[in-house]
Amino acid sequence: MNIVVSKEKVSFSNKQYVGLAFPLIIAGITTPLIGAVDTAVVGRLPDPSSIGGVAIGAVIFNTMYWLLGFLRVSTSGFTAQAQGSHNINETKLTLLRPIIIAMIFGLLFIIFQKPILHIALNVIGGSDAVSSFASTYFSIRVWGAPFILMSYVFIGWLIGMGKVQLSLATQLIMNLMNIVLSIVFVLVFELGVAGVGYATLISEISAVLFGGFIIAKHNTVGFLSVKLREILDPEPLLKMVKVNRDLFLRTICLLIMTGIFTSKGAGMGEVTLAANAILLQIHYIMAYLIGGFANASSILTGRAVGRKDSFLFNRAVYLSAVWGGGTAVTLAALMWLFGDGVIGLFTSINSVKDMAIANMVWMVIFPFVGFWGLQLEGIFSGATDAKSIRNSIFLALLVFLLVIWLLVPMFENQGIWLAFVIFSLSRSIFLFLYLPKLQRLHFP
Repeated sequence: MNIVVSKEKVSFSNKQYVGLAFPLIIAGITTPLIGAVDTAVVGRLPDPSSIGGVAIGAVIFNTMYWLLGFLRVSTSGFTAQAQGSHNINETKLTLLRPIIIAMIFGLLFIIFQKPILHIALNVIGGSDAVSSFASTYFSIRVWGAPFILMSYVFIGWLIGMGKVQLSLATQLIMNLMNIVLSIVFVLVFELGVAGVGYATLISEISAVLFGGFIIAKHNTVGFLSVKLREILDPEPLLKMVKVNRDLFLRTICLLIMTGIFTSKGAGMGEVTLAANAILLQIHYIMAYLIGGFANASSILTGRAVGRKDSFLFNRAVYLSAVWGGGTAVTLAALMWLFGDGVIGLFTSINSVKDMAIANMVWMVIFPFVGFWGLQLEGIFSGATDAKSIRNSIFLALLVFLLVIWLLVPMFENQGIWLAFVIFSLSRSIFLFLYLPKLQRLHFP
């Protein structure tokens, strides 16, 4: 089926939707690779403390950058809307405005790097040797903060423009360079943990340079013609700040949920903690796979809002339901059939493996209850309605806290996972209840 363009409708085929989503799925899976690669390479060193140091450093950066993930999400939504309305000048501004925020936060991370590291190490803990390696890794990689945040903006802008292959290329360049340089610096030049830090720093800077290059090469729009007063125009700037604020608060709610989940598991012993950690990683992989379709729906929704095209909006919702639901069924079936083998890829410790297998049923259930919430977040992000996302996740968190309080004393670890699944279901239900309001707002 081809795209059918008229004055009122833009129809999007299943084939085109999958073609849009596939690079986004690949890009999503590569997101957590930097910390994983750093940990794997340093795992070749003889001192186990170095592994712990890099792992802790990776957790610090993952948390900081996860909190600022709104830079990519909101940039994608605003850009898709500007492109949908054929507002060339606004498409330039949707790139330039968030770059300012990215640079400010990146510089703040550098300026306050010592208190950030001090607080993080006190919260996470670890031996003196582990903390020393973590400090070495952090003090090098933190200089890449402005660059990694700017790359979020570049990637979000390319996604919003529908140039998903170029956004994928940017992320692949960063990850491949990180892998190669880590191996060379650590295993060839024997720079140890510092080598891993430098490899990551160089790859993050290179991603920004590459992203800037392809944006300049593949866009005839002149960014230098934009005036500073347009970038700092209070009305659109305030709207962007509000959307980013709500997405930030949404991420805080997720961190609270994950922190409580992990803490409850840790209180039940190291085996339970390790098994839950493995299952959470499997959950993240499934969420990234489903999230690729959510990102595709975000692009279509942004275009629909920009064009005031209710037909395209309904098409985005339909495609989200079909492909997100189909992916959920497929993932659940794979977990049911091959879950034991998947867990074996993560650990060879029998006690941990047995505990994880005993809780594998929750990984079978999760795709069914969680996929619609993930898809709807893509739709609402494309419409830049972050307030509804924030409210729904907050309500889901309240439900999670209630279930944790009631069921964990009775069912222990099974109660923790039941609370997690109910949280995912609540997230889907609450956001779905906001959908009619979103339709009335943009397509009266």
